[in-house]
Amino acid sequence: MSGNGNAAATAEEDTPKMRVIRVGTRKSQLARIQTDSVVATLKALYPGLQFEIIAMSTTGDKILDTALSKIGEKSLFTKELEHALERNEVDLVVHSLKDLPTVLPPGFTIGAVCKRESPYDAVVFHPKFVGKTLETLPEKSVVGTSSLRRAAQLQRKFPHLEFKSIRGNLNTRLRKLDELQEFSAIILAAAGLQRMGWQNRVGQILHPEECMYAVGQEGGCSVPVAVHTAIKDGQLYLTGGVWSLNGAETMQDTMQTTIHVPVQHEDGPEDDPQLVGITARNIPRQPQLAAENLGISLATLLLNKGAKNILDVARQLNEAH
Repeated sequence: MSGNGNAAATAEEDTPKMRVIRVGTRKSQLARIQTDSVVATLKALYPGLQFEIIAMSTTGDKILDTALSKIGEKSLFTKELEHALERNEVDLVVHSLKDLPTVLPPGFTIGAVCKRESPYDAVVFHPKFVGKTLETLPEKSVVGTSSLRRAAQLQRKFPHLEFKSIRGNLNTRLRKLDELQEFSAIILAAAGLQRMGWQNRVGQILHPEECMYAVGQEGGCSVPVAVHTAIKDGQLYLTGGVWSLNGAETMQDTMQTTIHVPVQHEDGPEDDPQLVGITARNIPRQPQLAAENLGISLATLLLNKGAKNILDVARQLNEAH
């Protein structure tokens, strides 16, 4: 028996241990669903590795009684995870691009971007308004959103409605909608509702002419900035806009550039593969540079046309109220 035990112990010692990759994420149900999906993909790609998910709460998760734009804190949903990376408590973290700060901390990079689900916003209505649209809601109906971007655009498009901040995770916001009788509808990301399996609550999808979506992430939470992108016949079209807080003023424009990504890319390693915070070794540099330059050109055009004044006033008004 002891002989067999020693042999078993020796065999166990000789067996190589699988490397464990520690994956950081927020504790919310949606964040866990997203992270579980990423980890499942990584396991399929790297069957020789083990993955441990480490969940934690962030500043944005803890402060629930204040609008995001009022907190005045950068990296609301990422700072604690960034610190864990710095302290080598996790090896990588999973985020939504819209939650990332405009500039990544030194030494960090975006190592992978998953295929995007629907970028659009969705309207979820109170049960008594099922079948309605934002356009057909009664005068002075209150619509909840935590985003200045959404509120400014929709206030301009639907001036008969009132928009009010609503905080909390998806479960909390849906409960507030259904139980408090305060909101006629709330605006949420369509992708989040899909990932949670709540497609049946979607009453309306907002298309770009109604509400352009978040870019990940110029401007942060404190200014109404939005974009819409499309690729057609090798051309990348980028529409960008800024709004005053009440939607009364807006500045929008569209630019395009040629994007060509070959099916097979045989370029060797580059000395500096990181571009705008993203490390994408399997994508040629030309289309990456073309896309970055398109964004810079459109931003410069809008600023020269007066967008800076609109954003400065929006920031001042947001901080004052």
